[in-house]
Amino acid sequence: MSTHTPSTQRPQTTCDEALLRFAAGVSVDARISSLVPGFDAPFFQAGLAGYSDAAMRLVARRHGCPYCVTEALLDRTLISGGKGRTREDPNILREECGLGDPTENRLAGLEDHPVAGQVMGTDPDEMADAAALLVELGHDVVDVNFACPVKKISKRKRGGHFLTAPDEAIELLHAVRAAVPDSIPCTVKLRRGWDDTDEMARNFERIFEGVYDAGFAWATVHGRTVKQKYVGPSHWPFLTDLVKRHPDRIIFGSGDIFEVGDIFAMIQHTGVHAVSVARGCIGNPWIFNQARQMMRGERATPPTIDQQREALIDHFRLCTALHGEAGGSRMMRKFGIRFSVHHDNAESVRKAFIAVKSANDWQHVLDSYYLSGRP
Repeated sequence: MSTHTPSTQRPQTTCDEALLRFAAGVSVDARISSLVPGFDAPFFQAGLAGYSDAAMRLVARRHGCPYCVTEALLDRTLISGGKGRTREDPNILREECGLGDPTENRLAGLEDHPVAGQVMGTDPDEMADAAALLVELGHDVVDVNFACPVKKISKRKRGGHFLTAPDEAIELLHAVRAAVPDSIPCTVKLRRGWDDTDEMARNFERIFEGVYDAGFAWATVHGRTVKQKYVGPSHWPFLTDLVKRHPDRIIFGSGDIFEVGDIFAMIQHTGVHAVSVARGCIGNPWIFNQARQMMRGERATPPTIDQQREALIDHFRLCTALHGEAGGSRMMRKFGIRFSVHHDNAESVRKAFIAVKSANDWQHVLDSYYLSGRP
């Protein structure tokens, strides 16, 4: 998915006493934990193109995230063994980055599970082969992307395109489910339609029914149309209506989750069984621990400077282990920009992260701004 800046058209959620009381009564649906052991809270990190690699996922897990989704992989990339396939192997850090054996990694919190491998493509047979490879690579869930709104993806009849072609979508879903062992759940990411026309609303309903008829465990539904991309507010009432009409189905919600209160506001207003946290967790892994705090009846606490420093060090180390120092340093600039909003001197920190080109530059920013007592 794209990662445009948050929409300002939807007012921020206020974590008032009523929402705190509601959050304290929230728990994960037992069906979810049964299908995916370890998925023990009703929120998770979404797949984010260009962001949610193994490094970001591991940092999120260390801050309370129970479940992660990889960024979407093209079926042909998986089949051909391309670069993207290596990047989304959930065991890549332990096997290729010299961070220890499986047992040591589990003890150190470096186990990237449970994780869903997200795949998108066009041809049912190729999608089936790619799904089988995701299982072979060790993913715990196979997630099919019918939501990506990027123009080049839709033009190639992938992602959000399928909301215009329900017959093709349903054929593909059956092919994927048949290729994946019964013990591995299959899920799908959808948008609420291609656009707001009646025809596309009917298409959504056919595909949504087809998801469960094909034996998929749940659908994650984003409250915007494909045509909207990320412009304008996510239409939460659509999710509310969908859940009311299908009380027996597991349905996850997505769209406009930018702070911890939004997680519980979405559950409260729509009734979804879990919430996909996407742009709201970039540079903000603390959102997951904050959500767990609220489930315990506590107020969410912002990260201290020391906690920010620790997360930044951790993320940089994992990112450079995965991508090399030069590649990792470049990649971490965009994360640093998003991390900077938590700092009291946010604008200066943001500019400092933009200038980072090496590990030494990164360390200089940390030593200049992220030591207790520094401005």
